[in-house]
Amino acid sequence: MTTDPLPANHPPVPSPKIGVLVANLGTPDGYDYWSMRRYLNEFLSDQRVIDYPAWKWQPLLQTIILTKRPFSSGAAYKSIWNEEAGESPLMTITKAQTEALRAELTKKHGETVMVDFCMRYGNPSTKSKVDAMVAAGCTKILFFPLYPQYAGATTATANDSFFKALGDLPWQPAIRTVPAYFDDTDYIDALAQSVERAYAGMDTRPDHLIASYHGMPERYLMQGDPYHCQCQKTSRLLKERLGWADDEIVTTFQSRFGPEEWLKPYTVEEVARLAKDGKRNIAVIAPAFSADCIETLEEINEEIKDAFVEAGGETFTYIPCLNDDAAHIAALAGIVTKNLQGWID
Repeated sequence: MTTDPLPANHPPVPSPKIGVLVANLGTPDGYDYWSMRRYLNEFLSDQRVIDYPAWKWQPLLQTIILTKRPFSSGAAYKSIWNEEAGESPLMTITKAQTEALRAELTKKHGETVMVDFCMRYGNPSTKSKVDAMVAAGCTKILFFPLYPQYAGATTATANDSFFKALGDLPWQPAIRTVPAYFDDTDYIDALAQSVERAYAGMDTRPDHLIASYHGMPERYLMQGDPYHCQCQKTSRLLKERLGWADDEIVTTFQSRFGPEEWLKPYTVEEVARLAKDGKRNIAVIAPAFSADCIETLEEINEEIKDAFVEAGGETFTYIPCLNDDAAHIAALAGIVTKNLQGWID
């Protein structure tokens, strides 16, 4: 293929590339008060996350919540912080995932595919990475929110941020977004492998595997959000892949916030109930999280574990997220390749 030479005064035009931009939730830059306040303000001001009218919500957020919560959230982040790298575990893991995915896609498609990551909240921002991809010559961008199950407060708001980043560009690339992959065979298989590895290393088989998903208000389900149904299907497919009985996996929801009813059963209450019913050994997996973060490392492995032990439980095993596990990266690369069809051979 030949191209016409550019006029002498023409701005430089880089060789065309295809961008693959993966997105995760985000992380504060530090666990100090002001870093936490900036992060929480951005997160809790998102109408997809908290959909109360701004006139009602913002005064409460700015005067009460953001005065107190940065201290408690900062302490939680401090307990899991990667001090050596000076960043949260989510940032460390997302970088590792991106590097592994880049290597896998380069092996398949060569240097024409550019792989990078962004965060919906905090840094690196979606806009900064979209701008960098366009400047590098990406005429097509595949945007990949790393949320297996779709929710308005996760997938949709990540897409919103991506679309907004395109708004100021004089020459917009062609775009695609990756849909939820809650029932992708390779993703389910990667989950099952992680369970099998964990169980193989245990002296006593757990009485139950708790599949704990991030929660949301019940009314979101009533308004048509498919998240709850997709979580239930992920649990069912995982159970079928493992060849287990129906009662061996229990689906629960964590991270309740605010006064209204959220999806049930609540993980923290369910593990305590199981312990009181004589279930002394349980394992917990978090299939909605592509990478370990504050909700898994601190909430599950500390708060929820404490609730189980205090209610009489004995052995609590947290099975880590898929992170940069080889089977997970292979699954993500397969999803990307499917979604690049027609753009690349």
